[in-house]
Amino acid sequence: MKGKGGWSPKLELPLLFLSWSLFFLAGLFGSMLFSQDVNGVRSPPRLLESVEEEYSSMPHGETGESSVDLIPFQVLSWKPRARYFPHFATAEQCQSIIEMAKSGLSPSTLVLRKGETEESTKGIRTSSGTFISASEDKTGILDFIERKIAKATMIPRNHGEVFNILRYEIGQRYNSHYDAISPAEYGLQTSQRIASFLLYLSDVEEGGETMFPFEHDLNINTFNSRKCIGLKVKPRRGDGLLFYSVFPNGTIDWTSMHGSCPVIEGEKWVATKWIRDEQQED
Repeated sequence: MKGKGGWSPKLELPLLFLSWSLFFLAGLFGSMLFSQDVNGVRSPPRLLESVEEEYSSMPHGETGESSVDLIPFQVLSWKPRARYFPHFATAEQCQSIIEMAKSGLSPSTLVLRKGETEESTKGIRTSSGTFISASEDKTGILDFIERKIAKATMIPRNHGEVFNILRYEIGQRYNSHYDAISPAEYGLQTSQRIASFLLYLSDVEEGGETMFPFEHDLNINTFNSRKCIGLKVKPRRGDGLLFYSVFPNGTIDWTSMHGSCPVIEGEKWVATKWIRDEQQED
């Protein structure tokens, strides 16, 4: 059907499409012409180096880092708050830490509650271990690991205690306990342990899991500290485990109770970094 003056609406869309096509082609041809430099040669595409230069010049503060490492992690639990870091360290780094710790091993000790003695707490923690600070390690590996832990936790490295390198042999364990120190049980403290980072230095063929018996279920009345129950993390060489012992308001998270299941087959090596709410002395 024709409209007034003999105009046909069927012809409008093809003509409109044709006009827009010609306009687009003209613009594209024009942009190609303007992309030529004075010698008639097309300018090369922008290189990624320019992006890297732009990134490296970004402000990062006087005490910050000039670049950001990608540190992948998995949230294991919200109760307690726990994160798992796969491939946090290399196999070579882990073996080097084991070698530097072997000569200094002695039976592990406990922070004693009021009224406790070494005799009354015998059997709670049966591993052997030693303490090594990053400044003692001439290879620089512990310094690297310590800096990486600070990045992963967003807590300055000078809030961490020295590394406690531990070895668990067959049958050895650590009954469930808290890393946070309750003033009511241990007396007043100058600072509080707020988080713990475990770097697994070896695989374990069977047993040796880090356990959180109170995950989602804080039932103290039926609890047995020797049972290997709840959330269990199997040690895997080079992987890291971070968990928080207190809430952001500073109160103890009672679901952060944890322990080490007995090693059934193999040997377990782990480097523990306890992190406090205040700067530690060198």
